[in-house]
Amino acid sequence: MHGLKGKRVVITGGASGIGAATAARFVEEGSRVAIIDRDKSACTEISKQLPAIAGTFLADVADYEEVQQALAAMVATLGGVDAVINNAGISIRHNFLDITPGEWSRVLAVNLTGVFYVAQTAARHMMAGAGGVILNTASTNGMVGYPYYADYNASKAGVIELTRSMALELAPKVRVNAVAPGYVLTPMQRAEYSDEMLDAVNQKIPLRRHARPEEVAALFAFLASDDAAYLNGHVYVIDGAETAGGLASR
Repeated sequence: MHGLKGKRVVITGGASGIGAATAARFVEEGSRVAIIDRDKSACTEISKQLPAIAGTFLADVADYEEVQQALAAMVATLGGVDAVINNAGISIRHNFLDITPGEWSRVLAVNLTGVFYVAQTAARHMMAGAGGVILNTASTNGMVGYPYYADYNASKAGVIELTRSMALELAPKVRVNAVAPGYVLTPMQRAEYSDEMLDAVNQKIPLRRHARPEEVAALFAFLASDDAAYLNGHVYVIDGAETAGGLASR
């Protein structure tokens, strides 16, 4: 990718799953990478796996003060921020009628409010400097209906509209896009599947498999690069055509 070498990149939820794969990709591209994550042990492990990262910072993205402190520390460490990958998120599988107020609040706090906190804080640094790129992690769950994840779906739909609004207000200095993965086979998700369950899900995806975390990471790298300099304000789906024909509603 053009323009990623030396770019100062912040990744939330970067210590595992898609975030860790994204950190590895940006390191490979020659970027200077800093990670925000609330899991101390995962931060320790990713530091061992990717010794080239600039640092890991413990913070809960749903806590405004912690976000402020972490971003300030990152800017000091990196000397600024050029790109943010807003990847931190949580989900809880439960029936709509069983969602508690606390569960609803927590999912929205991390997945939507956390994206807002990080994006706004980073955007202030970017607008005061040379600009930058903000990429938010949405989901196909925010675009079509899925049962058992009403709070998660609502949060991801919110991320999509937040992305569009940010893109309009922050242009031309800051580009803002969203990536909307479908099924991604992270190590955590694979551990929850039996072989039969995995095959059943794969059969409704036209490519007959889940995405690999590295494939989502590649899309983030492209959108942050100079090759994507005219891409702004849109949602880029990576789902193997799962939602192209409405198959997600099965």
